[in-house]
Amino acid sequence: MANNHIMLYLASVILLVGIISSSFNMQGIAAENLSKQKLTSRILQEEIVKEVNENPNAGWKAALNDRFANATVAEFKRLLGVKPTPKNEYLGGVPVVTHDTSLKLPKEFDARTAWSQCTSIGRILDQGHCGSCWAFGAVESLSDRFCIKYNMNISLSVNDLLACCGFLCGQGCNGGHPISAWLYFKHHGVVTEECDPYFDKTGCSHPGCEPAWSTPKCVKKCVGGNQLWDESKHYGVSAYRVSHDPQDIMAEVYKNGPVEVAFTVYEDFAHYKSGVYKHITGSNIGGHAVKLIGWGTSDDGEDYWLLANQWNRSWGDDGYFKIKRGTNECGIEHGVVAGLPSDKNVVRGINTSDDVLISSF
Repeated sequence: MANNHIMLYLASVILLVGIISSSFNMQGIAAENLSKQKLTSRILQEEIVKEVNENPNAGWKAALNDRFANATVAEFKRLLGVKPTPKNEYLGGVPVVTHDTSLKLPKEFDARTAWSQCTSIGRILDQGHCGSCWAFGAVESLSDRFCIKYNMNISLSVNDLLACCGFLCGQGCNGGHPISAWLYFKHHGVVTEECDPYFDKTGCSHPGCEPAWSTPKCVKKCVGGNQLWDESKHYGVSAYRVSHDPQDIMAEVYKNGPVEVAFTVYEDFAHYKSGVYKHITGSNIGGHAVKLIGWGTSDDGEDYWLLANQWNRSWGDDGYFKIKRGTNECGIEHGVVAGLPSDKNVVRGINTSDDVLISSF
């Protein structure tokens, strides 16, 4: 009889694992299986710079960025912390937002100038040695949205989310799910950076950024003696995906502020310096999350998204980059998530009603 129970239990576990495995939507983010030789090679390659810069249709310029001067492919890969997201998005509980198609949108938009009072929008951070991009993109966007909605410049804590969300968000410095970060804001809130500063103070200032650092411990206590953890919490009132339609993505940013986006990173992206990026050459290294802050059209007539990365200002165009808009380049338009800030623990009570239409694909 006991053996029958054991067999039934094992069958249930196998079935559950199969359901979970089949529910993952890879969307191109799952990295290629790279050889040991490839992983130990340098991420920056003169050959890639040459191939991109000699391609008349590339639309962007490549360079040997200082940020990864001594990094191997394996070290670069560790920073790409977006894990493939379950198809069911937690049993379908996450809505998809669309916007009124009659909304008139400008041809160019930059959240830094649209909300110039919000200094957080223009900050370029550094995730250091940790695959915490999924947490950075979320916390930065929510910080901006608090300023836009409540006129309060605030820096929220990546460390709280990274350390305390646990397995529901993923594996901390070994990667996580962007949508889970927004669900954490809604259900648990996130403290300020002042209360719980980011654990990696070094950033990437030493050669090679090694060793990779482990996920910090969840302490739930402010570093400042006069601050209380619960009172420092700031919440989201909602968590949602944004429709794949570029018009909906633009409308979301235009109305509510920056959003978090996930996309597939190839080797050539490490070499980005300026222009409108599109994948030209190199292997699929993994999934990355960043903050989308605007859009426009280049002098050459190429539509683009404007994004802030968190690899410090020595990478890319002073820490920013542009990527082709309207063709789902590297999956960028299929990985947009966001949420609206809550007035809980905010001094001024302001209406937080969602001015959005909700649909499902």
